[in-house]
Amino acid sequence: MTGGSAPRRIARLLVGVGMTVMAACSTAPQPGGGPRDLPRREWLSAEPPRAVILAVHGFNDYSNAFTDFGAYAAAGGVAVHAYDQPGFGANPDAGLWAGSGALVASLVRERRRLTALYPGRPVYLLGDSMGAAVLIAAVAQRAPLERAGIIMTAPAVWGGDELNPLYRATLWLAAHIVPALKLTGEGLGVVASDNLEVLRALGADPLFIKATRVDAIAGLVGLMDLALAETPAVPGPLLVLGGARDEVVPPHAHGAMLGRVSAEPCTAVVYPEGWHLLLRDLQRQVVWDDILAWIDGAPLPSGLAEPCAAEVRQAAQEPQ
Repeated sequence: MTGGSAPRRIARLLVGVGMTVMAACSTAPQPGGGPRDLPRREWLSAEPPRAVILAVHGFNDYSNAFTDFGAYAAAGGVAVHAYDQPGFGANPDAGLWAGSGALVASLVRERRRLTALYPGRPVYLLGDSMGAAVLIAAVAQRAPLERAGIIMTAPAVWGGDELNPLYRATLWLAAHIVPALKLTGEGLGVVASDNLEVLRALGADPLFIKATRVDAIAGLVGLMDLALAETPAVPGPLLVLGGARDEVVPPHAHGAMLGRVSAEPCTAVVYPEGWHLLLRDLQRQVVWDDILAWIDGAPLPSGLAEPCAAEVRQAAQEPQ
């Protein structure tokens, strides 16, 4: 990220990642009553699905983020399951950072649940924004996550020079002195999507976290640090999708993350009209079709697929 004062830069990074807003709720959640019964949603195909997706939402988001994509995928014969991660959505501890260990443990439990529901069916893991960091953290911990492949949409996996020692010290101090202090992205000028209907729905959605505790931001930064360091451990098949107009995780940061990928095979797409909310932007169906084609082993309809290494070279040549 270039330009702007230091406070603006750090606020844009930390609060901006939480601006992964979603469409209004269209499927009622199944209330959770304990750590093994998280609120969740599911979109099921009329016939037995040829594949299953376990979707992991982003920071301040919840399972409703996948409503439109889930319905579309189910109509195409792919079942989608999503859940509210601890500290988010309809969980009683919403707004409190649960820790990367709890996020990974919940992912493992949800994956285990699908094993019982779909014996013998291929299961793909989809991580959106911070959800991608959770997937990487799980891989780093060698969590038991049998999967047919991993999909990352607008992965919030970055840090490094964007958070120099001064920024980190400021965040650490705030998290220990005023952990409950809440910040918002208001006034930063960061746009998460070109879909105005989705952005308006944010203000009406009581389950989307609009003001973020400082200690939760610190937890997110720690998770992103871990994910960035462990990205080389992510195995293939891997599909990484980004947007050229993403103002939350800008293209050069996305390219830096891709530069750490060693998975084979690895396919990358950067959508010229894609923003941070790739699954909910105005051109969302292009992304949906690419994901479903990739699952089927077919050429991506967008025609934008490149090996991950090729996207890294292109990002390095673009102005930052």
